[in-house]
Amino acid sequence: MDSWLNDWPWWAQVGLVVLLLAISAFFSITETSMMAANRHRIRHLANRGNRGAKNTQTLLSKTEELLSVILIGNNIVNTVVPVLLTGIALHAFGNNASVLSISTGVAAVLIIIFCEITPKVIGATYPERFAIITSWVIRPLIVILKPVMWLINVFVSLLLKLLRVNTKANQNTQMTPEELRSVVLESTHFIPNKHRSILVNLFNLESIKVDDVMTPRSRMEVLDLSKPIEDVIHQLETCYHNKLPVCDEDSDRVIGILAVRKALSLLGDEDLQHDNFKELLSEPYFIPSGTPVLQQLQFFQEYQERIGLVVDEYGIVQGLVTIEDILEELIGEFTTSLPDLAIKTKWSDDDTYIADGTASLRDLNRLLNLDLPTDGPKTLNGLLIETLEDIPDNNVSIKIGGVVMEIIQVDEQIIKTVRIYQPND
Repeated sequence: MDSWLNDWPWWAQVGLVVLLLAISAFFSITETSMMAANRHRIRHLANRGNRGAKNTQTLLSKTEELLSVILIGNNIVNTVVPVLLTGIALHAFGNNASVLSISTGVAAVLIIIFCEITPKVIGATYPERFAIITSWVIRPLIVILKPVMWLINVFVSLLLKLLRVNTKANQNTQMTPEELRSVVLESTHFIPNKHRSILVNLFNLESIKVDDVMTPRSRMEVLDLSKPIEDVIHQLETCYHNKLPVCDEDSDRVIGILAVRKALSLLGDEDLQHDNFKELLSEPYFIPSGTPVLQQLQFFQEYQERIGLVVDEYGIVQGLVTIEDILEELIGEFTTSLPDLAIKTKWSDDDTYIADGTASLRDLNRLLNLDLPTDGPKTLNGLLIETLEDIPDNNVSIKIGGVVMEIIQVDEQIIKTVRIYQPND
């Protein structure tokens, strides 16, 4: 090599080394960017007609050929560079052991800095950008070096078979729901916080039942047509709901759903009777207990319903669920139309929270960032009674899920008020 290098001017010799280092850096940045590129983003760009993305997608579908070209080119260049530098150094400074050692060390440093670390960091920082650019060069190289790659791959395949390595065992590139959830949670720079929260809540809908979001039977407002007509009219005039379940004497048997707005239009009639309201009733829509929320949302859309009554296996009404209840699981609480029932969503100055015993555990977890168990009872009262295995007296304290709670008020068979202490992080 000395003989032909001697005929070159020094700047040409240095230029050759720089060119080879640049080629090696190109292969390194290609390898890193191709392996780090987001395949879903590349597929999206390819579907929009980006030719570079289509090239990249084709290369990523042939991983063996892609890596073979990169490794062949990179290793050849990295082998030639030290030889060239050594020849240049020996020609310039003479043939001795010190020059040989120094030139070898300089070659190693140049390769590590300019051909390995720096290009790999750049490729990992902007993977899709460089993967698309370098694909225009790598794809023709695959065609040119195909005979060489075939020969090398024959030996590699034989070696893998001897080692019993199955290269087709893990070629599934589809993302699991948990992986997709992680992608959404980590996409802080691309998706606004509110949108990201909605997407995460959408994943959670698969594990939520209508029992988790319904208004319990004890908190339902029901219109009883067996009461005097004056009481019925008064309830309608003071009602904040758009629709009311209606019963007649038997409070456990709902005979229909009344649109309050239509009922109010009858109030000017002096001869108003209970039967006038019964004529406005629509058939109640019943939902089996345990129905998944996401499935029920589809049923609401299919049957054009907005409100349903959740019933158990015996047909007894357990609660009421509306399409708004399900949507709140996606986008958060709506502004309530009940000013006297507005929910306090912040801790007090003394780091406590006064909660109603009938409060939903899911609501408390979401509003106060707690971790109370929701795989059993759905309300705070139910959780406390199940844990204590008794209806406790006032001023009993208990710690559940890392949360200290003090029972303040008990009324007959239900815990009415509980003071929750903010956990120490």
